[in-house]
Amino acid sequence: MVKLVIGIVRPEKANDVLEALYRADVKGLSISHLQGHGGELDRVETYRGTTVKMELTEKVRFEIAVSEEFVKPTIDALCEGARTGEVGDGKIFVVPLEQVIRIRTGEGDRAAVTPVGER
Repeated sequence: MVKLVIGIVRPEKANDVLEALYRADVKGLSISHLQGHGGELDRVETYRGTTVKMELTEKVRFEIAVSEEFVKPTIDALCEGARTGEVGDGKIFVVPLEQVIRIRTGEGDRAAVTPVGER
């Protein structure tokens, strides 16, 4: 079975997460920048002399498709790299993937998420 592990973390922790994933031998990921709102307290900023309530915060989203045996190491690495102990550290979602195909070779599922040369 293949899972998609999605980690949403603080942007300043993205490099720490990448290092932790590398140390855990987790390879093959996508990163995107986004805005969101979770459990953080609303903050108020002044913009051009006007007080503005900032409801969205910048986040980085990691998407990592892994075989079952890499789910826990991936979660552990995301936690290790992203944790500050403060509200707003992020979330991790693990969802089953119905199907994965490597476009270049047509390989499917577990073979498609295994790094090339590590079969």
